[in-house]
Amino acid sequence: MEMKRKFKMGLIGLSAAFLVACGSADSGSGSGEKLTVGTDAAYAPFESLDGEKIVGFDVDLLDAVMKEAGLDYELTNKGWDPLFIALQNEEVDAGISAITINDDRKKSYDFSSPYFESINMILAKQGTSIKSAKDLEGMKVSVQNGTTGQAALEKMFGKSENIKKYENNVLAIQALLNGEVEAVVADNAVVQEYEKNNPDKKLVTISDKENFESEFYGIIFPKDGEHQEEINKAMKKIIDDGKYAEIYKKWFGEEPNVDVLKQ
Repeated sequence: MEMKRKFKMGLIGLSAAFLVACGSADSGSGSGEKLTVGTDAAYAPFESLDGEKIVGFDVDLLDAVMKEAGLDYELTNKGWDPLFIALQNEEVDAGISAITINDDRKKSYDFSSPYFESINMILAKQGTSIKSAKDLEGMKVSVQNGTTGQAALEKMFGKSENIKKYENNVLAIQALLNGEVEAVVADNAVVQEYEKNNPDKKLVTISDKENFESEFYGIIFPKDGEHQEEINKAMKKIIDDGKYAEIYKKWFGEEPNVDVLKQ
């Protein structure tokens, strides 16, 4: 469930799947094995398409972790729902796509240690009467299907037909721009980045830490898959040696709170 270099959230062609090799020949483990990592490249600033290249915070983080672990890999754009299916079928070795670690997902998948703290936020048009998540009751609200934004709204309001589910946040935000919904609920980094880089759209972001809980992202693996331990060791190393902070500042323009990741 994205502060970054000039953010382009293109609304055309983001559903196309592109395969991008991100590992280098020099970073291989020596065994000849190349891991396949899946993502959904429609979630800037974490992952998005720049032409046919996948870019973003998650992409740079993954590259640093894999190099530290000595693992060769390639990153492939699977889409959100297909990524989870690919993990269950062990068609990919891991996934990274601003995926929240939660108890429900832990039943089917394994996760790395946390690498990012996030919280859901509301995106709406300027002049809105919305002040908190509770004000969304009875309104049409768009979310990305299968995300914690959807789960948070359904926890508050039940499985209402007013909660409009879309394949990705690009489409969810487009529904707001088209007047099909009155608000979007998505991760704070995503909505803040869109609002900041699209001033002509006249949007506002609304935080509600009372009704939206803090959550953490992790790299996801098939249940009982391999490489989780070595990736966790590499993650700890880049957090401790400052590489993580360097990547974070590149995309978000501020120092991260790394202490919260070490708890």
